[in-house]
Amino acid sequence: MTERDDSNPENQSPEEPSACGLPSNANIDAPGSVSRSDEEWKQALTPDQYRVLRQQGTEPPFSNSFWNNKSEGVYNCAGCGTPLFSSETKFDSGTGWPSFFDAVDLEHVGTTVDSSHGMSRTEAHCKTCGGHLGHVFPDGPKPTGLRYCINSASLAFTEESPQ
Repeated sequence: MTERDDSNPENQSPEEPSACGLPSNANIDAPGSVSRSDEEWKQALTPDQYRVLRQQGTEPPFSNSFWNNKSEGVYNCAGCGTPLFSSETKFDSGTGWPSFFDAVDLEHVGTTVDSSHGMSRTEAHCKTCGGHLGHVFPDGPKPTGLRYCINSASLAFTEESPQ
Protein backbone atom coordinates (compact mmCIF):
# COMPACT_ATOMS: atom_id res chain seq x y z
CA MET A 1 0.00 0.00 0.00
CA THR A 2 1.06 3.55 -0.61
CA GLU A 3 2.13 5.42 2.51
CA ARG A 4 -0.07 8.49 2.78
CA ASP A 5 -1.52 10.47 5.67
CA ASP A 6 -5.21 10.90 4.86
CA SER A 7 -6.06 11.47 8.51
CA ASN A 8 -4.92 15.09 8.35
CA PRO A 9 -6.81 17.15 5.74
CA GLU A 10 -4.33 20.01 6.19
CA ASN A 11 -1.69 17.87 4.44
CA GLN A 12 -3.74 17.89 1.23
CA SER A 13 -3.89 20.64 -1.33
CA PRO A 14 -7.39 21.58 -2.58
CA GLU A 15 -6.73 19.95 -5.96
CA GLU A 16 -5.44 16.73 -4.33
CA PRO A 17 -8.41 14.68 -3.15
CA SER A 18 -8.05 12.26 -0.28
CA ALA A 19 -7.39 8.65 -1.26
CA CYS A 20 -10.76 7.99 0.42
CA GLY A 21 -12.43 10.42 -1.97
CA LEU A 22 -11.34 8.88 -5.24
CA PRO A 23 -13.72 6.45 -6.94
CA SER A 24 -12.69 2.82 -7.16
CA ASN A 25 -12.02 0.73 -10.23
CA ALA A 26 -11.40 -2.55 -8.39
CA ASN A 27 -12.90 -5.69 -9.85
CA ILE A 28 -15.23 -6.92 -7.12
CA ASP A 29 -15.83 -10.66 -7.01
CA ALA A 30 -19.35 -11.93 -7.61
CA PRO A 31 -21.73 -11.12 -4.75
CA GLY A 32 -22.84 -13.65 -2.18
CA SER A 33 -26.46 -14.47 -1.50
CA VAL A 34 -28.01 -11.21 -2.80
CA SER A 35 -27.90 -10.78 -6.56
CA ARG A 36 -30.05 -8.36 -8.54
CA SER A 37 -30.12 -7.09 -12.08
CA ASP A 38 -28.82 -3.59 -12.72
CA GLU A 39 -32.41 -2.39 -13.22
CA GLU A 40 -33.48 -3.94 -9.89
CA TRP A 41 -30.59 -2.16 -8.12
CA LYS A 42 -31.59 1.16 -9.70
CA GLN A 43 -35.13 0.73 -8.39
CA ALA A 44 -34.07 -0.42 -4.91
CA LEU A 45 -31.48 2.31 -4.25
CA THR A 46 -31.41 6.10 -4.32
CA PRO A 47 -29.31 7.61 -7.13
CA ASP A 48 -26.45 8.34 -4.66
CA GLN A 49 -26.60 4.83 -3.21
CA TYR A 50 -26.56 3.32 -6.69
CA ARG A 51 -23.59 5.47 -7.76
CA VAL A 52 -21.58 4.45 -4.68
CA LEU A 53 -22.65 0.84 -4.14
CA ARG A 54 -22.98 -0.32 -7.75
CA GLN A 55 -20.68 2.05 -9.68
CA GLN A 56 -17.94 2.31 -7.03
CA GLY A 57 -18.37 6.06 -6.65
CA THR A 58 -17.67 8.25 -3.67
CA GLU A 59 -19.38 11.14 -1.92
CA PRO A 60 -18.03 14.51 -0.80
CA PRO A 61 -16.32 14.63 2.62
CA PHE A 62 -17.84 16.43 5.59
CA SER A 63 -21.29 16.60 3.98
CA ASN A 64 -22.47 13.00 4.04
CA SER A 65 -25.01 11.48 6.42
CA PHE A 66 -22.84 9.63 8.93
CA TRP A 67 -19.39 11.24 9.06
CA ASN A 68 -20.30 13.03 12.28
CA ASN A 69 -22.95 10.64 13.64
CA LYS A 70 -22.42 10.08 17.38
CA SER A 71 -25.43 7.82 17.99
CA GLU A 72 -24.95 4.26 19.18
CA GLY A 73 -26.00 1.48 16.86
CA VAL A 74 -25.11 -0.62 13.86
CA TYR A 75 -24.23 0.46 10.33
CA ASN A 76 -25.76 -1.96 7.82
CA CYS A 77 -25.25 -2.29 4.07
CA ALA A 78 -27.74 0.04 2.34
CA GLY A 79 -28.02 -2.49 -0.48
CA CYS A 80 -28.90 -5.65 1.42
CA GLY A 81 -29.12 -4.88 5.16
CA THR A 82 -26.08 -6.93 6.23
CA PRO A 83 -24.57 -5.62 9.51
CA LEU A 84 -21.14 -4.18 8.67
CA PHE A 85 -19.86 -1.80 11.36
CA SER A 86 -20.68 -0.83 14.93
CA SER A 87 -20.66 2.60 16.54
CA GLU A 88 -18.31 1.00 19.10
CA THR A 89 -15.54 0.88 16.47
CA LYS A 90 -16.30 4.26 14.84
CA PHE A 91 -13.76 7.06 15.31
CA ASP A 92 -13.10 10.57 14.03
CA SER A 93 -10.37 10.20 11.42
CA GLY A 94 -10.58 13.82 10.31
CA THR A 95 -11.23 12.74 6.71
CA GLY A 96 -14.94 13.67 6.54
CA TRP A 97 -16.17 10.11 5.98
CA PRO A 98 -17.35 7.62 8.59
CA SER A 99 -14.30 5.68 9.78
CA PHE A 100 -14.16 2.41 11.70
CA PHE A 101 -11.23 0.41 13.05
CA ASP A 102 -12.99 -2.96 12.66
CA ALA A 103 -15.96 -4.64 11.01
CA VAL A 104 -18.80 -6.29 12.94
CA ASP A 105 -17.84 -9.57 11.23
CA LEU A 106 -15.06 -10.01 8.67
CA GLU A 107 -17.30 -12.57 6.96
CA HIS A 108 -19.49 -9.60 5.94
CA VAL A 109 -16.80 -7.23 4.61
CA GLY A 110 -14.56 -8.25 1.73
CA THR A 111 -11.50 -6.51 0.38
CA THR A 112 -10.03 -6.19 -3.11
CA VAL A 113 -6.85 -4.45 -4.29
CA ASP A 114 -7.64 -1.24 -6.18
CA SER A 115 -4.75 0.03 -8.32
CA SER A 116 -6.60 2.93 -9.96
CA HIS A 117 -5.50 6.59 -9.77
CA GLY A 118 -1.78 5.74 -9.65
CA MET A 119 -1.90 4.25 -6.17
CA SER A 120 -2.61 0.93 -4.55
CA ARG A 121 -5.51 0.89 -2.09
CA THR A 122 -7.62 -1.83 -0.55
CA GLU A 123 -11.29 -1.51 -1.42
CA ALA A 124 -13.94 -2.67 1.04
CA HIS A 125 -17.16 -4.24 -0.23
CA CYS A 126 -20.16 -6.05 1.19
CA LYS A 127 -19.65 -9.80 0.79
CA THR A 128 -23.42 -10.38 0.69
CA CYS A 129 -24.33 -8.15 -2.26
CA GLY A 130 -20.95 -7.03 -3.65
CA GLY A 131 -21.69 -3.35 -2.97
CA HIS A 132 -18.74 -0.93 -2.85
CA LEU A 133 -18.33 0.51 0.66
CA GLY A 134 -15.09 2.49 0.57
CA HIS A 135 -11.44 1.69 1.28
CA VAL A 136 -9.29 0.31 4.11
CA PHE A 137 -6.04 2.02 5.11
CA PRO A 138 -3.32 0.88 7.55
CA ASP A 139 -3.33 4.11 9.56
CA GLY A 140 -6.13 3.51 12.05
CA PRO A 141 -6.09 3.27 15.83
CA LYS A 142 -5.35 0.24 17.97
CA PRO A 143 -6.21 -2.54 18.34
CA THR A 144 -6.39 -3.24 14.57
CA GLY A 145 -4.40 -0.31 13.14
CA LEU A 146 -6.96 -0.17 10.31
CA ARG A 147 -9.14 2.66 9.06
CA TYR A 148 -12.19 1.59 7.11
CA CYS A 149 -13.05 4.84 5.27
CA ILE A 150 -16.68 4.22 4.28
CA ASN A 151 -19.20 6.14 2.18
CA SER A 152 -22.38 7.06 4.09
CA ALA A 153 -24.39 6.30 0.93
CA SER A 154 -23.42 2.65 1.28
CA LEU A 155 -24.74 2.49 4.85
CA ALA A 156 -28.08 2.35 6.64
CA PHE A 157 -27.94 3.08 10.36
CA THR A 158 -29.96 1.24 13.01
CA GLU A 159 -29.90 3.16 16.29
CA GLU A 160 -29.77 1.15 19.50
CA SER A 161 -32.70 1.64 21.83
CA PRO A 162 -31.84 3.21 25.21
CA GLN A 163 -31.89 0.62 27.97
